[in-house]
Amino acid sequence: MADIEYFYAAHSAYAYLGSAALLRIVRDGGHRLVHRPMDLTRVIAGAGSSPTRTRTPAFRAYFFGREIQRWSEQRGAPVMDGIPTHHFNDITLANCVLVAAMDSGENIDALAHTFLEAHWRDDADLADAATLSRLTAGVGFDANALLAAAGSARVQQRYDEFTREAIERSVFGSPTYFVDGDMFYGQDRLEMVERALQRPYR
Repeated sequence: MADIEYFYAAHSAYAYLGSAALLRIVRDGGHRLVHRPMDLTRVIAGAGSSPTRTRTPAFRAYFFGREIQRWSEQRGAPVMDGIPTHHFNDITLANCVLVAAMDSGENIDALAHTFLEAHWRDDADLADAATLSRLTAGVGFDANALLAAAGSARVQQRYDEFTREAIERSVFGSPTYFVDGDMFYGQDRLEMVERALQRPYR
């Protein structure tokens, strides 16, 4: 079965909205999800775009408002009202906890979903070590070991490699999926991802 390469950031609204559907596709088809947590700020800059928080109020009201509300209802993924309180904090630590778990040989599907859900449903601060420790332990991982490893040179290097790979492969947002090298941007492409896994597009 084909792998799905999954480029995302741990605080991404649209990665969260598609997360449960993505995991269903993986589970039902017996596929493997290849996680690539990335520095979304660098990826957006690498694509020549401006950070979302610097865009017009009308854009932000739509992108972080109405569009999220509709997709929340469509996907059955509950969200809090408005943007999470700590959304614009540095989430390097959260992304690197995911990388550290990967490096230790863990399947991080559930951990990534937990981070995304906690941020957008429960207003969790993904820059806070205590919060990350609680969430990580909650899915059965050794939180102390992963938080310590997240700051290591190896994990930081891997995180940088994933980010540079995303830029080199023309990723410009989160989430982005690849099936056999074919890129699909946005969780609204998940039905196309599922089709591509069964029957590649021409």
